[in-house]
Amino acid sequence: MTRFFSGLVPARYLRNLAVANLVANILIVVTGGVVRLTASGLGCPTWPRCTEASYVAHSALGVHGVIEFGNRMLTWVLAAIAITCWLAALAHRASGGPNGTRAVRLSTLIALYIPAQAVIGGITVLTDLNPYVVAFHLLVSMLLIGLCVMLLDVIKHPDTWAAEEPVRASATIRRLAWLVFVVGWIVLWLGTVVTGSGPHAGDLDSRRTGLDPQVWSHVHASAVYLLVGLTLGILAVSHRQRLTGLRTASAALLTVELGQGVVGFVQYFNDLPVPLVGIHMLGASLTAAGLAWVVVRAQRIRSGSSATATKSRLR
Repeated sequence: MTRFFSGLVPARYLRNLAVANLVANILIVVTGGVVRLTASGLGCPTWPRCTEASYVAHSALGVHGVIEFGNRMLTWVLAAIAITCWLAALAHRASGGPNGTRAVRLSTLIALYIPAQAVIGGITVLTDLNPYVVAFHLLVSMLLIGLCVMLLDVIKHPDTWAAEEPVRASATIRRLAWLVFVVGWIVLWLGTVVTGSGPHAGDLDSRRTGLDPQVWSHVHASAVYLLVGLTLGILAVSHRQRLTGLRTASAALLTVELGQGVVGFVQYFNDLPVPLVGIHMLGASLTAAGLAWVVVRAQRIRSGSSATATKSRLR
């Protein structure tokens, strides 16, 4: 069995494939943003076919058809990476690699979410880009990014995920990390509310939520302020306790949040220019990754261990 899986995809490639999984899932959010921002959301007006008579785009659909169909084809690339990563995880487990079962479970979830996302994407087309379905489609992508981060952490830090060792974070760290995570996801959700009420619908004729985008932009910004404050808090605690891994994750998340804040304010006061909105979507993906990184690193701290030991385990 070991030879079989290793012959398909050697276990030594698992870490690189986990990174590729993460990068690909972030990039497809960006390309999905390109579809929406170029009003190409209905470039292929039906699903699973592009038109009633064809599975591929044709010249009559113009550039919008090319953009939408191109994004659909990227799903196959995503699926290929996910399946290859899953095979490498099987080889890793079969060869007795650390946390092999966890790696297989996570890579399986990721691989299964890809076709589920394709179906949700199809529903967005069939509902003429209903803003609530579009928002759900984006948030599922954010969840996928979080799973990819967890898989990568399992592979990179096998000692802190060892099932035979008791793993328990201090209550303060654990609760603060989950609070950052929950507020961060509220921020991401509020971002979809703002988007659903704004001008970039994905198609010129697609309906909006009818909510006041200015009001919800302020609500979204207020949640961001809270998130930044909480992130500063967990960064301070991790620095004081010399928790290197958590401190690195918190600092990275804070950097993304501050960058997102700058982009958000600039785009708000400049009538949402398309390039900045695209950058903001990339930032949202990185925020989802950062939130997952923080909460995972916080959960892998052993209570009762010395600061030096904890520091070495979380590098």
